[in-house]
Amino acid sequence: MKRLIYIIPLLFVAVLLSQEKASAQEALDNYLVQAAENNPGLKAKFNDYRAALQKVPQVGTLPDPQVMFGYFIQPVETRRGPQKATVSASQVFPWFGTLKARENVASNMAQTQYEAFEDAKSKLFYDLRSNYFNLYFTGRSIAITKENLKLLQSFKKLALVKIEAGMASTVDEYRLQMEIGELENQLAYLQDNYETQQVAFNNRLNRDRHATVEIPDTLWVNDLTLNMQQIADSVNLKNHQIKRLDNLMAAYQAEQEAARKAGSPKFSIGFNYIFVGKGSMTSADAGKDAFFPSVGITIPLYRRKYQAMVQEAEFREEAATNQKLDKVNTLNTVLERADRDYQDAVRRVALFREQLSLAHRSLNILESSYSTDGKNFEEVLRMERKVLKYAMELDKARADCNASVAFIDYLRGK
Repeated sequence: MKRLIYIIPLLFVAVLLSQEKASAQEALDNYLVQAAENNPGLKAKFNDYRAALQKVPQVGTLPDPQVMFGYFIQPVETRRGPQKATVSASQVFPWFGTLKARENVASNMAQTQYEAFEDAKSKLFYDLRSNYFNLYFTGRSIAITKENLKLLQSFKKLALVKIEAGMASTVDEYRLQMEIGELENQLAYLQDNYETQQVAFNNRLNRDRHATVEIPDTLWVNDLTLNMQQIADSVNLKNHQIKRLDNLMAAYQAEQEAARKAGSPKFSIGFNYIFVGKGSMTSADAGKDAFFPSVGITIPLYRRKYQAMVQEAEFREEAATNQKLDKVNTLNTVLERADRDYQDAVRRVALFREQLSLAHRSLNILESSYSTDGKNFEEVLRMERKVLKYAMELDKARADCNASVAFIDYLRGK
């Protein structure tokens, strides 16, 4: 029964913390949605993609038919009569599969623009998350600094009592005033920095630069659920910069096919209509207009041009292949650094949580000692600085941990 009494409050606290974490993450997710909908840079990338898509119907359509009208200033006399005017129409047809090959080129090029858009969106989300975690750290630093100022103010009152009782030196008061002055200056800088970071955050959302950003009191800590090999495989498969190069390679392959098709014959089909007047002859077909179809073929005799087009596309494909290999190597290096930063942040969270606990206990002991005999004043100030440092370092480690996970997610194309 006693164990149940202890367990129930713990479960209640765990539920509250879980709800707070979910609420904070939901707030961040809402900001990400706003950024995706409103960020002008992201809209520009998407419109680049939409513009590239319009290239597909342009290259996949037959050339415009040609219609010609001719009028004989001096009618040409024929057996049927004088020819007065002609009308002709023709349509050119490229070799079989040429239009489809051109469409494939344009479609793959458009897909490269889409991957550029997706990469910009992933980068925007990472920047927004990183900005959010920095806002949390700066906000917590402001709160911790204010708490320490209150602590020093109360400690200053205690020092004055000790000075009046002759148990401490006036120097103790001066030291406290200097310490308070430094913290107040640090607080002013932190507040200015918070405003700057908030403006940057709001600008990414394309909203009022002074709008309030909802920041949690305690930051949740994200964990990596995959091992490094799984993450590396995910990066190689899903990173948008790599996928863009894959589509670029596919576009150049299609361009080679289109160049080969361009070197094939083209056909034209048409008809001609000749207006014939009445002549002096009285034959049965006198004065009848003439109509006849026509078929033509364009033979590409000069092959060097088409061979050069194919080789150009081959070299571009090879260049894109080399770019992809270089990008994979670069991303693997960047991923290793990101994992190093993540592991370091995880260690720092555990370290500074323990250090802060020890510093608080030490400070309580030193304060009790000073209130009793007025000794160890310098140790009190030194320990107070450590409490401030460890508290800030703990929140910095939490922010760094989440920022590292966010960066790894960006590399994975999320």
